[in-house]
Order: sequence, then structure tokens, then C-alpha cells
Amino acid sequence: MTRLLRLLMAGLLLFFAAARPAMAQEILRDSETELLFKDISDPLIDAAGLDRKSVKVVLVKDGEINAFVAQGQVVYIHSGLLTTADNVNQLQGVIGHELGHVAGGHAIRIYEGVGKSTAISILSLVLGAAAMAVGAGEAGMGIMAAGQQAAMGSFLSFTRAQEASADQAGAQYLSKAGISGRGSIEFFKKLQNQEYRLAVFAKDSYNRTHPLSSERIAALSEIYQKDPAWNRKTDPALEARFQRVKAKLIGFVTPTEAVKRYPESDQSVPAHYARAYAYHLGAYPDKANAEADALLATNPEDPFFLELKGQILLESGRPNEAIAPLRKAVANAPDMPMIAVMLGHALIASEDAKQFAEAKQVLKTAVNRDNDNPFAWYQLGIVYDREGDQPRAALATAERNNLQGNNKLALSSARMAMAGLPQGTPDYIRAQDIAMVSENALKKDKRRRDPEQ
Repeated sequence: MTRLLRLLMAGLLLFFAAARPAMAQEILRDSETELLFKDISDPLIDAAGLDRKSVKVVLVKDGEINAFVAQGQVVYIHSGLLTTADNVNQLQGVIGHELGHVAGGHAIRIYEGVGKSTAISILSLVLGAAAMAVGAGEAGMGIMAAGQQAAMGSFLSFTRAQEASADQAGAQYLSKAGISGRGSIEFFKKLQNQEYRLAVFAKDSYNRTHPLSSERIAALSEIYQKDPAWNRKTDPALEARFQRVKAKLIGFVTPTEAVKRYPESDQSVPAHYARAYAYHLGAYPDKANAEADALLATNPEDPFFLELKGQILLESGRPNEAIAPLRKAVANAPDMPMIAVMLGHALIASEDAKQFAEAKQVLKTAVNRDNDNPFAWYQLGIVYDREGDQPRAALATAERNNLQGNNKLALSSARMAMAGLPQGTPDYIRAQDIAMVSENALKKDKRRRDPEQ
């Protein structure tokens, strides 16, 4: 009976774990995409009463049509959702909904639902075990089974309530920001069509974590259609930016699909973007360069077109040629640190020692503006190593490993940096901080592996 209880509890815990979003996906970073996310989410963040500096919208490489929030004020958008959305208004609707989860603290409050469900589960296990102990084996098993079903039903009801709450909150944010809810309804209809294709013909949402799309459409349509912003048109410039970002993402994540969706007969900017990435990843540098040149012909000053041109040249083994377009891109978009990192990379890859001073300055500026980029720290570490500054090279390595979660390597690199840096300096204190954080993380990992120690 003890083994049975353990199995039932393990099954319930696995269910709750599966109900939480997975955090193992690859994060995709792109300056143009992140700028678009910021510009479309800021009005909604303001409407939700949140702090723009605290909320982030992040792109995740995952083909599923999904978005989620985790602990903290971070909205994760799957690449599959972005490539499926027809227009920027649909994406705005999704972000508004997810901000409803953020404002409602749902990622933290999920444990309330887990706690209630676990209490039901444990009570049923105790009662079932008591019945089995006095010889009522079948009755005990029935109590346990019913209890597990009730526990799961309680948890599903809790998550559905959170989703409905986020829907209502998202509608309020869109209205307050003066953004039409038409895209939100359109996207729910997309999900409804997918449910039909997958033969999900449920009459209600009892056994689901989310309400059925038909239920959500019915609940939201009346709210949105009465809103003054219902017939408000999307800014054409914002829509054009969305189509660019969507096309480049398709070219990056599904190159073979990109050349089919955007054939060479299509000479639009999004089509050139998609094919440029597709050809580049497919190892057709001449074709990729031709597409980048076609983009630059439409606007020679566009920093993202210049970034693309530089990236193709750099990653095709032509770093010296990549420097000029990347320098121009940085000059035209000085607040885009990821472009600056690519310039620093090109300067280092040129193997020209005369370029290292510029690379060092560019990279130091980039990490000061965005210190969450492991590759930037890697490149800065190369510069310090070439200069013979081993303590700062070790500190840059510690920064990189700390960001990547390599606590053991981060600790050893931080200690190496501390051994060579003057005590009390900002770099020494930073190395000390990384060492302390990494050491504490390693101790926690050890306690989890061997709780008796």
C-alpha cells in the first residue's frame, strides 16, 4: 500500500509539473524584433499599471502557437505564434492577455491552486488508506481514484479562472491604450480552427487548462465590439515593421519554408528579408548578399539592413568587408548594443591588432548597455587576452559563465580574476559578487543532490 501511495503522489506531482510552462527553450535575440516588442508592448504595460523597465517580452524558439509568463515580469512569445499571426494587432492581443497574467501575479499564485489540489489529493489518500486498512480494499481504491480526479479538476478549474481573468484584463489594457481588440478575436478564431483540425470537439472546457476558444470568443466579442477602439486602424508603419520581423524570423527558423512562402517573384521588403536569412543559413552566400543588397537599395541607411549585410559577410568568412556596413549600422543605431557586439566581433575576426582598441571600446559600451549577452563577454574576453590583461579576461569569462549558468566555471574564473585585480576596485568587487553567487548556487545544488549532508 505504501508503494501505491507513492505512485499516486508521484503521478499528481508530475501532473502539476506538466501544467507549468517549460523553461528549457532557446531564447532568440534580435535588435529589430526586440525594438518592435518594446514599441507595441509599452502602451499596454502603461495601461496595466506596470513599470516599463521591469517588464520584458522575449522571443522563444519553439514552433508551438503559444505564449506564457513565468515568475518575474517576463512574457515569453513562441516563434510559432509570431510566424502564425497575420498582423501586429493579433500579436498585441496576445501580449495584452499575457500582461493580464503578469499584473495578476498568476505565475506566483499558481501555487495556491497546487496547494488546494494537493490538499484534496492527500485527504483522499489518507481516507483511502484508512478504508483499505480495515479491509475495504475496493472502497479505498475508489476513494483514492475519486480524490485524484477531484484534485485535478480543482487545479484545472483554477487555471481556467486565471485564463479568463487574463482575457478580461487584456481587453481592458487594449481599450485603455486605444488599440482595437479585433486582432485578439481573430487570433482566438485561429486557435478555434486548430482545435477543429485536431478534432477537439469538446462541448465544454471541464478537462482543460484553458477555456475553449469558442467560449473565449463569445465572452470577449461583446466587450471588444462595444469599445471605441474596435474600428481603429493599425498604424501602417507598425504593421510594416511586424511583417519584416515575421519574415526574417521565418527565414531564420524555417529556411526551406521561407523560400516557398516568399518566392523570388516577390520583390517586397519582407520577401527579401526572408530569403536573405534562408540563403545565408543554407550556405548560399552570393544569393544572401544579393538579397541584402536589394534591401539596402530600398534604404541604404536602415541599420537593420546594414546589420544583415555585415552579418552575412562576417559569417561567410569576410570580416574585413563586414566592418564598414556594421560601423554604419552602429552609427545609425547607437542604442542597439547587439549590433555593436557584431561590429566588435568583426573587428576581432579581422586579426588586425590595430582594430583591437576599437573593438574593446565598442564591446565595453555594449555590455554596459546590455550585460545579459554571453557572446559579448566572450568577445571582450578575447580582446583582454590579446592585450595580456589576464585578470580582466578571466572576469569576462566569469561573466559569460555566470549568464550561462555554468557555476563551477564562473567560480573558478572569478577567483582567478580576483587574484590579479587590485582589491576594492569595481572589477574586483564584481568578480567577488560572481564568486559568491556561484559558490552559493553550487552549495544549493549539492544539498539537492544529497539532502542528508
